[in-house]
Amino acid sequence: MLFLPVAAAIGASTGWATGIVLAQSPARRLGAFEFTRIQLTACAAILSLICTLLGFWPSVLWHHWPAFALSSVVGILLGNLAMIECLRRGGPRRTEILLALKGPVVAVLAFVWLGETPSANVLIGGLVVLGGIFLAIQFGGSEQSASDRLSGGLSGVVLLGFLATICQGLGFLVVKPAMAEGMSPLTVSAVRLLGAAFLLSVVALWPARAFRPSHPLTPVLLGRTILPGVIGYIVSSSLLLYAFKNLDAGLAALLGSLSPVLVLPILWLKEGQPPTLPAVLGALVTLAGIALILLF
Repeated sequence: MLFLPVAAAIGASTGWATGIVLAQSPARRLGAFEFTRIQLTACAAILSLICTLLGFWPSVLWHHWPAFALSSVVGILLGNLAMIECLRRGGPRRTEILLALKGPVVAVLAFVWLGETPSANVLIGGLVVLGGIFLAIQFGGSEQSASDRLSGGLSGVVLLGFLATICQGLGFLVVKPAMAEGMSPLTVSAVRLLGAAFLLSVVALWPARAFRPSHPLTPVLLGRTILPGVIGYIVSSSLLLYAFKNLDAGLAALLGSLSPVLVLPILWLKEGQPPTLPAVLGALVTLAGIALILLF
């Protein structure tokens, strides 16, 4: 049934939109490396416990270990380090518009690697969705808002955003064959997180200054760091993997990139700054594109 995977992808977008707003302040205080290390370690432990209680571990298809390793290193480790640094420097709106390019990138990779060719209505609807995302985020609010203050050069932010987009898209795409053979999205998420958390913990043993937190870790800061990780790494990632399992990869990635539109009302609630009329129109265009995909 098409509705469920589409709803899962949109749910993933909602989770990431919420998480990226919640993550900005603790990420700036801790630094990209320490922030990511804490999130990965905590979320890997939580998801591993869930999979143990549900008895999911026997379903792991270990002959796909190269894909799991690639997904952990490139998709989670490199992709999220680049994303968090992009978020710290450029704010949630700039980060989200760059991550919105994940859909086209994954569609090209899926065509080359998996031979997936989108239908005409999915292609047209996808272009409409992408146009709505760009319109909504471009006019989503004042560039001088607290969350969107630019730190450093714009070129560095763009480079980090593109790197995060490519790495994360590839990380989801390479594990699709394992799910096609029956492995559950929740178990795939757990394996990906455990691999990335282990690697990052090993790297953290190197006594380099860049790997040390830039702010003392308090219980409140720890909680504010773990919460967006649970929303993003556990809830949203598992939902998007379910969408990848049941949809064309490009469409799943596109619908999982709606957070630039969804982040606007969240920032409105957080900062009291309503989106502009063009941003609202962009959101409506995005909804029209989704309707085109679902109804035709």
